[in-house]
Amino acid sequence: MQLVVARIGRAHGIKGEVTVEVRTDEPELRLGPGAVLLTDPASAGPLTIETGRVHSGKLLLRFEGVRDRTGAEALRNILLIAEVDPEEMPEEEDEYYDHQLMDLDVVLADGTEIGRITEISHLPSQDLFIVECPDGTELMIPFVSEIVTEIDLEEQRAVIDPPPGLIDDRAEIVSSREESGEESREESGETSGEESGEESGEKSGEEEA
Repeated sequence: MQLVVARIGRAHGIKGEVTVEVRTDEPELRLGPGAVLLTDPASAGPLTIETGRVHSGKLLLRFEGVRDRTGAEALRNILLIAEVDPEEMPEEEDEYYDHQLMDLDVVLADGTEIGRITEISHLPSQDLFIVECPDGTELMIPFVSEIVTEIDLEEQRAVIDPPPGLIDDRAEIVSSREESGEESREESGETSGEESGEESGEKSGEEEA
């Protein structure tokens, strides 16, 4: 199984170092010195990591054979890919590889179907499930324990307990619009019409009498 573990960014300094956008929860394991990584495009690799260090919150890598800024700049935007055993699990409990989460059914605790995970988005602050709903729309579900209460790989499902508005905000908006529309119709049509009709009938009757 091949997993994208990083994307190479811009060159750093003049000695061949590059910044990398980490796409793995295990950078020490996947991006350590000596690691041999495949690349996308394939013609750029494989690349062997020679050194790695953190500078100003960013991971800097240098690859064997890359000794200057020109060589580092030539690697920009290349994806780094690691070979992973499909049966391998992350070292930390309650952590998963992207390929294990893809295509899981997303359901509520009562079994209500929400959709299917089609993508995992790794943001600096948190990870997101991109979920495709049966009607073709997409939802973004934060992958945090307060919301994703269970991952069942055997049943191929992710159980969520979403806070108000996370998955039903559009329904609430439509409902509120419909309610406001009904109120407007009542105020301007049925109610006022009946009242005006009764009032006009009484008045005209009194005048005729």
